[in-house]
Amino acid sequence: MSKKRNRKNRQDQAESAGAASSDAVGLVEGTWHTDTGTVQLEHDQYVPGAWVLRVNGVPSSHIVPDRPDQLEFEYMRWFTALAEEHIDRHLDPTTLRILHLGGGACSMARYLAWRYPDARQVVVELDAALTRLVREWLDLPRAPLLRIRAGEAREVTESLHESSREVILRDVFAGEQTPGHLRTVEFVRHVDRVLTSDGIYLMNVGDTRNLKGTRAELAALLEVFEHVGAVADAAMLKGRRYGNVVLAASHAPLPEPGSAAGAALAKELLGGPLPAQYKDTAWCRQLVAETQPWNDKEADQMPAVGTITGA
Repeated sequence: MSKKRNRKNRQDQAESAGAASSDAVGLVEGTWHTDTGTVQLEHDQYVPGAWVLRVNGVPSSHIVPDRPDQLEFEYMRWFTALAEEHIDRHLDPTTLRILHLGGGACSMARYLAWRYPDARQVVVELDAALTRLVREWLDLPRAPLLRIRAGEAREVTESLHESSREVILRDVFAGEQTPGHLRTVEFVRHVDRVLTSDGIYLMNVGDTRNLKGTRAELAALLEVFEHVGAVADAAMLKGRRYGNVVLAASHAPLPEPGSAAGAALAKELLGGPLPAQYKDTAWCRQLVAETQPWNDKEADQMPAVGTITGA
């Protein structure tokens, strides 16, 4: 399955962040052997000065070296729309602690470091060799502002202290699907334990037209969190194609239809190159219906409902 990518030249970002360079120190086309296979770095033929990182042949990350604010993958723009709305209403942007489950080339971490320069972030990436390469390739913020931790996402999450993160983003894929043990209700409970009471959990879900995976993951979220939301384009939400759905969960209120926050979020999502819609808790409950969440006992037998994606 292919990612939807933003190829529009956004003049407002160019004015605020400066023009992208055609190249960057440390970035060179090639293929490297890593702990989990191979990674390939290549020029993006559509976006001047940009690069694409492939992990085991799958497009995983998009890099614009001098433009951390430029996100080409649409689902990442949905991530930021939801995160920024929640932070503005519920959190202190000067004391954010953010956990990224899934690292790739740290596109989301670079964006959030640009957007919230005081935030402290930890990026968890399974492939230790890839983390070293990313540090060599990119001018990333140093610890304690940005730490890259080699490790398995669930093991790291289970090891963290209670209420130690305000934002958790899950963007973990093995090939074209998220590992089963990161899609269960038990894992959601671990995330809930690590989040603060007003924090937000954001997930990138790859799914097919029947939205079976989305329903099951929403069922798990609804069993743990009071407020749940979903973002995707209209065709995806109506089951007319396969692709990405971004889910959000929190104990603090998410935007409601008809509210000022809901209207502002809807306007931002509709303004992207791939117009998207935000759906609230009531819609999510209706979509789930009688669907039961997956549990750890079923993790190894879960259906392969994934899409090519990455950070």
